[in-house]
Amino acid sequence: MVTAALFPLLYLTLELPKRIINDAIGAQSSEIEVLGVAFSQIGFLALLCGAFLLSVLAHGLVKMRINTMKGVLAERMLRRFRYQLISRMLLFPQPYFERVSQGELVAMVTAESEPMGGLMGDAISQPVLQAGQMLTILGFLFLQSFWFGVAACALIPLQAWLIPKLQRQINLLNKKRIQEVRVLAADIGESAGGVAALRANGGWRYRQAQISHQLGRLFKIRFEIYQKKFFMKFINNFIGQLTPFFFFAIGGYLVIQGAVSIGALVAALAAYKDLSSPWKELLDYYNQTQDMSLRWEVIVERFAPAGMRDQAQFDGQPDEIPRLTGDVVLDHVTVRDPDGNPVLEDLSATLPGGATIGILAPSQEDRRAFAELLTREILPASGAVQLGEHELATLHQGVVAARIGYATSRPQLFQGTFGDNVMMPIRRRPMGEGQDPTYVAEALRAGNSPDPLDADWYDPAAAGVATADELRSWWLQLIEGMGPGNALFRRGLDQSFDAAAHPALAERLVELRDRIGFALSEAGLARYVHGLDPARYNPALPVGENLLFATPRQPITPELLAGQSAFLGQIRALGLDTVLVTLARDVIEMLRQIFGMDGTDHPLFRNLGLDAATYEAAVELVEKTRRPDAPPISDAELGTLLTVPFRISAEQIGPTFPEELKTRILDLRQSHSSELLDCLGDLFAPLEEDGFSSGLTVLENAIFGKLSQDAGGRADDIRRLVSVALIESGAQEGVVQLIYDLPIALSGQNLPALYAEPLAYSRATIKRPDILILDGALASYGAETRAVVHDNLRKLMPETTLIYLGEKFDDEGIFDVLLELQQGRIVSEETAPGGDGDGAGSADLARKLRALEQTELFSTLNRKQLRLLAFGARWYEAQKGDVVFLKNDPPSDGAYLILEGEAGLYLPKDSEPDQLIVTAGPGQLVGELGLIRNEPRALSMVAESELKCLRIGAKEFLAVVENDAATAFKILQVVAGYVSN
Repeated sequence: MVTAALFPLLYLTLELPKRIINDAIGAQSSEIEVLGVAFSQIGFLALLCGAFLLSVLAHGLVKMRINTMKGVLAERMLRRFRYQLISRMLLFPQPYFERVSQGELVAMVTAESEPMGGLMGDAISQPVLQAGQMLTILGFLFLQSFWFGVAACALIPLQAWLIPKLQRQINLLNKKRIQEVRVLAADIGESAGGVAALRANGGWRYRQAQISHQLGRLFKIRFEIYQKKFFMKFINNFIGQLTPFFFFAIGGYLVIQGAVSIGALVAALAAYKDLSSPWKELLDYYNQTQDMSLRWEVIVERFAPAGMRDQAQFDGQPDEIPRLTGDVVLDHVTVRDPDGNPVLEDLSATLPGGATIGILAPSQEDRRAFAELLTREILPASGAVQLGEHELATLHQGVVAARIGYATSRPQLFQGTFGDNVMMPIRRRPMGEGQDPTYVAEALRAGNSPDPLDADWYDPAAAGVATADELRSWWLQLIEGMGPGNALFRRGLDQSFDAAAHPALAERLVELRDRIGFALSEAGLARYVHGLDPARYNPALPVGENLLFATPRQPITPELLAGQSAFLGQIRALGLDTVLVTLARDVIEMLRQIFGMDGTDHPLFRNLGLDAATYEAAVELVEKTRRPDAPPISDAELGTLLTVPFRISAEQIGPTFPEELKTRILDLRQSHSSELLDCLGDLFAPLEEDGFSSGLTVLENAIFGKLSQDAGGRADDIRRLVSVALIESGAQEGVVQLIYDLPIALSGQNLPALYAEPLAYSRATIKRPDILILDGALASYGAETRAVVHDNLRKLMPETTLIYLGEKFDDEGIFDVLLELQQGRIVSEETAPGGDGDGAGSADLARKLRALEQTELFSTLNRKQLRLLAFGARWYEAQKGDVVFLKNDPPSDGAYLILEGEAGLYLPKDSEPDQLIVTAGPGQLVGELGLIRNEPRALSMVAESELKCLRIGAKEFLAVVENDAATAFKILQVVAGYVSN
């Protein structure tokens, strides 16, 4: 409707100029009568001019409104499109993510979909608007004169045919240009990397000729683009100017003959000028649709893979969430990889409900596939999985997420806090309304999720409790099951917190200071603690904190310090600015010598607590202050330089820290620290012996000091002593709760496995699942801890079916059922991998796979790599006394994996019997060092008994070593064993 309202206004802007010329300016009398009303010629001119001005204003406002609505529509459509793409990713089959990189998917959702948003907004309005304007202008021209209309549209068919054709040729040339630019970029990179070789071997002239040839190809393509591009513009401009020629020639003739008025001719010329703009927009729209259609095909191809999950299983919430407490029945289940090869084959087993089940599988790929089968991350190619009375394939995903828990040793974490990740299963749906109803309305218009993010998402009922406090208590029970002083508790010792959030813990830490201090003295550990004494300089505190005898409540940044004008004024008044700037300059110079400008990602630099941007800005300022004509530094520059002494301590700086500065800072602390603290407001928290400090960690508050960098292993002794004191005082729960607020970086990059594993375990168990799958969970912990965790799980969740997956188990006696999974099949006395159903070739390959998979060196390879290795391997048999290879033989025959029997490795002697160096038995690989080093055999290999081996070809073995880090690391361990022996 808004677009349709534009056309009458456009017609008015064309008609009124003609009326002004013919009826007002060209009037034959001084008085003009319109609709029975008489106007003077001047008055009528003013009336028409006012009407023209109003029509132009209204036309512009309506057009602005149309463009604004187009922009809003484009953004909504883009938002809808991106949301649909991201939602479709939730339906992708798990193996698809192994074939398509995350970066490719991210680029498609962000960069490649961006231009499509504008076209989505223009999809309907642009052709309607521009075509409507064209028809309005053409209608006006035909009304003035039939020949005006014919002249205006006579050459449009020619343009409609020729311009797109030329544009397509230019587009193809541009694609060719991009390909050639990539070739040039590769040549430039290769040249930059090989400058020394070019200079040393005299190859620079030939290389320059190569570059010149490539630049010439680019020049030729660009020249062709310019020719076609400017020819197209010439044709377009010529046609555009040819039409006015007809207007002047034919229109002038018609005016002379009296067939049309001069005003009509002027209006027609103005109208034709406006006709070119919508016609150009329509041509551009056509070109955009052609370009976007290619993008659309690529995106659709990537986001519509085969085997996508059923959308209905993810929509809304299920009417009820049934319990899955019955037996887990696998009925002839086969799972295949994207290439059609079996990963799990013909699995048939019954796992009793509520039992503890062990799945022993040497292959990591088998363990992962079995776990993903039970969590429905992968779907069976044949067979079915029955969970009690329900078939897994038909369950709503909400039921699977609520009733099945899954924890691994390498969990996927998300940016936020530790608690956000743990409570993910509890945030199933919003429990209330959002604060902004307009947000929900806009989300619905864009086809996005109407769930408000700012609503309360925590549903304690998902964990079988009634309140948030009970939910937190349940989580603590799970964590405490890992034993007193567990890793999360130890990590909690390094957390700082606000006393208002945890008042009981803050009070307890202050109460324990005397007891802990006495215990440290008795244990001889007090000398490894720099106590916080108001009368002494603390070398472990940064210089600024020593001056104030206070710790910051928030991170100190250059911008924060630069905004404290009163504090900086006091620093200048006390004459400390020069001293501190000199200190900062010396420290920055030392850091630049050690780390340079590109070493800021080194762990030692990160330990300083100085961010890279501040360091780089400080380096630049140091250079600036060294110039003889350097102006006085501003507050912003002083704030940047002062960040260094507010971050780095004397202990970190080392012996270069002047003792005189320590004495001066102590004097100023006694005389001016109160004034300086007042200038900073509540930015810093004073250090008080009988009070809690939010700027210190739990450990530092307990010992009221800082650990010395010289403590070494004694630091662990201090931590243990403090841990015992806190646990005995009942503060363990409060310390562990601090972990809940621990920030986690993108993908959990800042969280070591020691803490990530308890998070995965907590996330899987917090919802009290009916089936809990633990695939190598808590692998970083000892057998004793894992046994305690199991006992705690059985006590807290007695009805849950526990399924443990592992390469080996510490105590197989805890399992009610123990199954062995080899090469994707369940092994029993009656069945074995590579059964009768296989053909001869498949059975032979299966035997090779089984042999390789049971070898520790190759047990971590995925099934595809194992299959390639097995395909190239050959059986080798030898009788007792046979020589497999001799010293100094070339290693081209490969490495030998011993399956049965023994082989001796001998060092030949000229005048005496060969010396036996070592005897190799089943499961050992012989001859791999010669392959890796590409050197002749160092020893001779002789069969000590009947020998059966797999001979692995050199190319296949080296390909595995080059592409699998775990195998390369294991070979490194084997080589280290050779050296130690």
